[in-house]
Amino acid sequence: MAKMKVFELKNLINEQIHGNIESKDIQKFLEEKLGIKKTHSSNLEDHEVKAVKEHFIPSAKKTSETPAINNVRTASHNIEMGQELAGSQPKETQGKQTEPTTAARPAGQARGQGQIQNTQARPQGQTPRGQRPRGQRPRGQMSSQNANAQGHSAQSARPQGAANRSQKQANQQPSGQKSQARPQGQQGQQGRVQQQSGRRYADNNQRPANRQGSGQRAGYNTRPNETYKKDQEGRQSYANRNKRSTGSRNANDRKNFDQQILEQKVAEKNDFSNKRNRDRMNKDKMYKDKALLHDEEEKNISKLTPKKGQFIKPKPVEEVKEEIKVITLPEVLTIKELADKMKISGATLIKKLFLEGKVVTINQEITFEEAEEIAIEYDIICEKEVKVNEVEELLKEEEEDPATMVKRPPVVCVMGHVDHGKTSLLDAIRHANVTSKEAGGITQHIGAYMVEVNGEKITFLDTPGHEAFTSMRMRGAQATDIAILVVAADDGVMPQTVEAISHAKAAGVQIIVAINKIDKPSANVERVKQELTEYELIAEDWGGDTIFVPVSAHTKEGIDQLLEMILLTAEMEELKANPNRMARGLVIEAELDKGRGPVATILVQKGTLHVGDNIAVGSSYGKVRAMIDDRGRRVKEATPSTPVEILGLNSVPDVGEIFLSTESEKEARNIAEAFINQSKEKLIADTKAKLSLDGLFSQIQAGNIKELNLIIKADVQGSVEAMKQSLLKLSNEEVAVRVIHGGVGAINESDVILASTSNAIIIGFNVKPDNMAKERADHEKVDIKLYRVIYTAINDVEAAMKGLLDPVYEEKVIGHAEIRQTFKASGIGTIGGAYVLDGKIVRGCKVRIYRDNKLYHEGNLASLKRFQDDVKEVAAGYECGLVFEKFNDIKVDDKVEFYVMEEVPR
Repeated sequence: MAKMKVFELKNLINEQIHGNIESKDIQKFLEEKLGIKKTHSSNLEDHEVKAVKEHFIPSAKKTSETPAINNVRTASHNIEMGQELAGSQPKETQGKQTEPTTAARPAGQARGQGQIQNTQARPQGQTPRGQRPRGQRPRGQMSSQNANAQGHSAQSARPQGAANRSQKQANQQPSGQKSQARPQGQQGQQGRVQQQSGRRYADNNQRPANRQGSGQRAGYNTRPNETYKKDQEGRQSYANRNKRSTGSRNANDRKNFDQQILEQKVAEKNDFSNKRNRDRMNKDKMYKDKALLHDEEEKNISKLTPKKGQFIKPKPVEEVKEEIKVITLPEVLTIKELADKMKISGATLIKKLFLEGKVVTINQEITFEEAEEIAIEYDIICEKEVKVNEVEELLKEEEEDPATMVKRPPVVCVMGHVDHGKTSLLDAIRHANVTSKEAGGITQHIGAYMVEVNGEKITFLDTPGHEAFTSMRMRGAQATDIAILVVAADDGVMPQTVEAISHAKAAGVQIIVAINKIDKPSANVERVKQELTEYELIAEDWGGDTIFVPVSAHTKEGIDQLLEMILLTAEMEELKANPNRMARGLVIEAELDKGRGPVATILVQKGTLHVGDNIAVGSSYGKVRAMIDDRGRRVKEATPSTPVEILGLNSVPDVGEIFLSTESEKEARNIAEAFINQSKEKLIADTKAKLSLDGLFSQIQAGNIKELNLIIKADVQGSVEAMKQSLLKLSNEEVAVRVIHGGVGAINESDVILASTSNAIIIGFNVKPDNMAKERADHEKVDIKLYRVIYTAINDVEAAMKGLLDPVYEEKVIGHAEIRQTFKASGIGTIGGAYVLDGKIVRGCKVRIYRDNKLYHEGNLASLKRFQDDVKEVAAGYECGLVFEKFNDIKVDDKVEFYVMEEVPR
């Protein structure tokens, strides 16, 4: 059996039930019930076809099981049906309803139009005795034979006693002509009607002859020219149906019959109960609405259209004023943001730029100047967005009232070159030895001390002398009033000395030159004065205004004179501050102490800081739990120009940050959050700027440049920053140094994990890794370098960078040869018979072939033979056979130059 497709089954079902089932309904049923996905043209198996038919055909309005029978059942027809059924029952049981084998329908209940009669088969031998006479059927209904011919299935037999009309045999179906159409509004297949007494209307045999109703056929027993006979029990039975003639139909014969029946809801439904009539009425209404709409439009047009000769008053012409549009743009924005500001689509803007020869994307960033040029073409003026720095607004100082100002101690910064004796000089002033604690004799981080001279206090800041601590020295210069420039009498002016002079002048502080080490035999004070004149530092005895004091830290010679000069300079500067206000100052040093937590060394510049005050320091905030002075004593307050250590911050602040004393902890927290947000924005901006550089990162990704990732851990924050700046200076065109993380404290496991994932080297400065970090580093193969002096760290990083540099090769010519004969060899190509003129030929070397003193080819030597043997090299004065890689155009008298590439150490 040929398989049926989905759309074929759909057409078949629609023909049988006169429905409008679609293929997607069948597909949905198969997917939900059977779990099978089919398409419009998929083939169906027999069981699938059967399942679809069982699902859709019973729910249709017209089924294949029910042949087309009367759709209209009236009381008169029920009487006729009762007379027919009377022949199949004894007389004493006529008018009484027999018990059906199935559940009986309630009396008077109408069968819905299109309802399926699921009757069971009649047992053999229980056919009705009376035969249904032939007659005309109502128009619109076909005989069961015709129905079967069109694909309808025959009606199954009804159990005896359960029918309300005569039973028909499957092989004896009437073939009468179609009758006239039934009256509109009558419901098809109406249920039989019973009287109040329970008897059927078939018991009433007194019917007028030839009575006809509109659209109804006459009863079987009252038709003229019909012959019938009685069976053995006296019941009426129809004669041969084929000999029966058509009865006359007169509508007036039954006009008195309606008075004898109960009222039935026969024609309650209106004309729209029929689907075709309803569709027709909807179409008529739609056409009517369209016609009305068309008429209204014509009326409106006729009103607007002026009549012939009618004067039309001209409308005043509105002048379109050109408005100059002004937009505000940030420093950097994307093409999409610019298009949104200009109220145009991004595609339009990209297309315009493309036509101008600029290929851009929707998310490409452009500068304000580029955006301004684009906007001018659209007659739009751009204004640069003014960003308000929230942190700067919070840190903005108010003008002080001179009446509230009092004298404060001067803050002195000691600056100079490495090993010129800065710390030794400060040690001589403080009468304490701190130099021995420094590794290599170099100060590693800032210290702040106060000394008292003649009843007056002086605050000293000792800054590192190495150039790596440039940022810290710059902060120290900004925080100080007087700078002492220490210059060794035997060394003179050095690079760091010049840098210290520049920082002091930039900060606008007064410079006092202390010429140290005058006790050495090689000391030359006059040479130092001569060298400093080049930097506009002229001694007073030479006609200048710079104070020069020769001192010796070891013999303490000139120390008292230096202190007097400091006090004299401070008095001339008139240093004052208001102690009766909220404290404000700078962070000189910060570290994370294991026992005390975050510790910050601060210098109070204005106001007075008390224990218990709320302070905000950059991204850190907290309440001052304790204050310790430079001698290790706990104090309760710190006046202007006083350095103290404070405890109580929630995190380690950055060196050089400004601290503010606030009235509440909430205010301090808000300042810290504003600082954090600004730092994030700055970080994002810096990242975008780095990613937008065409040089560094594009070359790194392309493989033309390499990266050296570093993680720096130190004991104090100042050392971290110093190490960062030193190592970042080592970046060159081929290798980029990146410090991916820097922090204070011991090297922990998280540092090792970060180094492992980013392929970084950990550099520890005065710190050690803990046990977990050591084990993890051994497992992850992470390199940890520990240092106590910064010079060693810089040298090791330079060596690591050299390992990342690509080797440099140099060309070395090893010999020359002349082609004297050529040979052809299958599978090899052209072989050149050469004579080595000088040097030697090495297998695998590079060659240059010259013809007529011009470079003709450059490539590699593929094969070197002497006679039939492969050889490694051929010396001068010998002949050999040469085969060149991917080159066969060899001719006699060609000159060949042989060379190799040797690596040059960097």
